[in-house]
Amino acid sequence: MFLRKNTEKALAIATAALMALAVGMILFYLPEMRSGTGQVLDSSFNIFYFHLPIAFMAYFSFIIVFIASIMQLSQNSSRWDMTALSAAEVGVVFAFLVLLTGSIWAKATWGWYWVWEPRLTTSLVLLLVYLAYLMLRQAIGEPEKRARLAAVFGIAGFVSVPLSFLSIRLWRSTHPLMFGSSAYGGSGGGLEGTSLQLTLLVNILAFFMLFVTLLAYRVRNEELREELRAQYE
Repeated sequence: MFLRKNTEKALAIATAALMALAVGMILFYLPEMRSGTGQVLDSSFNIFYFHLPIAFMAYFSFIIVFIASIMQLSQNSSRWDMTALSAAEVGVVFAFLVLLTGSIWAKATWGWYWVWEPRLTTSLVLLLVYLAYLMLRQAIGEPEKRARLAAVFGIAGFVSVPLSFLSIRLWRSTHPLMFGSSAYGGSGGGLEGTSLQLTLLVNILAFFMLFVTLLAYRVRNEELREELRAQYE
């Protein structure tokens, strides 16, 4: 337990340091963003460096829910059930932040916060699916039944993850395509320039560390809750 607490503390410190570095790079290291006409763009465009890593972490969270749900059904282990629950809760937070940062970026880029286009719509569906997953867990009192039904839902609901990720490649979308190509001939422009690429990489690493830290703390809290529940039963 002592070693685990020290590991979690070290994770939290490393995460805070990386997040500070990531924010510092956005504020002081990035060059001014300019449009094709040479006009300096509003600094709100820099929220992209948060938006993309947050989206990656949301997808990663729900991948863990999917894997943990499969393992729960195959092994009937409370540890896998706790992992799935914890990852779902963390993922819902990231999924909400994806919509929030995406709306801010859309307002700065296109002049509106929301439009019913494929990526935004499927991202909202993704959030609602995993909110429903958490609501299902709250609605079932019997632990074994809750774990089993939640695992089935966690597996079935995973279809919303690739649907969201591939939406801008499968359907015509106003959402920018950073990498790869779409079925409608669009292709990702990527990021040009070492400073932009390095800043994005540091932000991805920082948010990955944040994800790991949040998941570790959430799993430990769930384990402590189970221990307390067992003592009073």
